[in-house]
Order: sequence, then structure tokens, then C-alpha cells
Amino acid sequence: MPISLARRWIEVNDRMQRGYAYELAAPEGRDFHPDFRPELTPKEMLALGVFGGKYMTDTRAEFPADWFEGAKLSPERADPSLNFFGVAASQPLSVWRAKGWIHPDDPRGWFQWYCRYHLGRRLPEEDDRQIRRWKAMRRHIAQIRRHCRPGDCSCRRRQRQALLQWAYDSRRM
Repeated sequence: MPISLARRWIEVNDRMQRGYAYELAAPEGRDFHPDFRPELTPKEMLALGVFGGKYMTDTRAEFPADWFEGAKLSPERADPSLNFFGVAASQPLSVWRAKGWIHPDDPRGWFQWYCRYHLGRRLPEEDDRQIRRWKAMRRHIAQIRRHCRPGDCSCRRRQRQALLQWAYDSRRM
């Protein structure tokens, strides 16, 4: 039986966006593009430890409260010790901007896009671009498999953390 979704709007007012609104056009966590199969949900990623805990500290009003239960967050500054692999694996937002990786609808980058996509927002052109970027991260999986023994999470921790931050469960490699 198909699930009916009453369309609703989310309004965003945080430190990086004021008065931005988007429509939820799909059920939460469902109806993903067939080429996009993330292994972790945003809630799981936040609980594992991503982006030094800094990424989502002012966005609680936008996302489901249960995403933040057990989330490893650092309101002051990024703290790499909160990351699952205990290492920094992110480039500064300024680098992302300089490379043209930031879309105006998602000024925080890929993870913000993924959180909103998971909630049900759909922006076809931007979704296609971000899914291509997500797929490109697979090259790191091949490198881990080539250079590390299966299950050795101490091998290539930065690459593993980066993959975790792109919703690949690098703990299982």
C-alpha cells in the first residue's frame, strides 16, 4: 500500500540561513534515487561522530529531535576526538567554497544536502550533482581494501573517517 505524504514546508533560521524554506516531497528516509544507497542515516552519523561534532550545533529546529539523541556535538569548535576514528578528516568550508562545491541552498555542504534529502527534500539537478560526488568517494573504499586487512579500523583512519562523513560505513571494511 503506498504511503501518503501530506506535503509540508520546513523553514530554516540558523546562523547560515535565514528565511530559507523547502518542501518535503518524499517520505523521510525513502524514495531515494536508485543510484544513491547510503549505508548510514544522518542520525547514525551524528551518533558515531562526524565533522568534529561542529556541523549541526545550531540546526536542531530544522531536523527531528531524535537525530540529536546521543549525537556527538561540540558547540564551541570542531573537536576531532569526537569523530569515530578520532582524527580530523574534513577540509575547511572555505576550501569547499573555493572549489565550487557549495550550492546556495545548502551553505554547509554535502552533509546538509544529505540531511535535507533524507528528510524528503528533492532538488533534481542538485540531487544528481551530490549523488555523483557521493559515488566518487568509492575510490577511497578501493584504497582501504587494497592497503588494509579486513576489519583493521586502525588502518587509514583519515580515509575511513572521510568515508563515514559521506554515509559509507567504513567500520565494516
